[in-house]
Amino acid sequence: MRSVTVEHRSAGVDARTAYGLVRDFARYPRLVPIVRRVDVAPAGPGGAVVSDWEVDFRNGVLAWTEEDVFDDTAMGISFRQTEGDFETFDGRWAITPQDEDEDGGGGGGGAGCTVRFEAEFDFGLPSLSQIIDPVAERVLRETIETILRTLLDTNTNTGVGADTGAGADTGAGVGAGAGVGAGVGAEGV
Repeated sequence: MRSVTVEHRSAGVDARTAYGLVRDFARYPRLVPIVRRVDVAPAGPGGAVVSDWEVDFRNGVLAWTEEDVFDDTAMGISFRQTEGDFETFDGRWAITPQDEDEDGGGGGGGAGCTVRFEAEFDFGLPSLSQIIDPVAERVLRETIETILRTLLDTNTNTGVGADTGAGADTGAGVGAGAGVGAGVGAEGV
């Protein structure tokens, strides 16, 4: 199983605003071209949200459905694939105020925040894991970094129309709230 951790600090966006931006997965296709589609269904019983993802990866498209659980109080999101192209894929987002990071206080309303993304994945293809997994890990990391820069480091914080260069010359892509893609066949490697 592979893991990816991305931490992004933003001096200009408070934690509550960052949480609102990060949790808007349906917007991600407008932020990076390798995220083809994210459809988010309304919350069901128990508060979980189901989202369907399609992302470019190498020469194919990876598709999966995930369950997303939003903790508005703690400003955290956990996700796990329920079906799709991974054998396993799960992780979490945590958004903390910058002042809380530094001294343990703060309630999310001050300037600045830290967004931490953690994910673990396994394609379930041991014979190809040494080829696919390092590429998927790199692309997932780069895609999450691009999404966070676009969401949190623009003057307007809209992320729309920003020239991020995402996916340029990588030949690969990854979803952000959730993942990495691999339509793995002979041509997908």
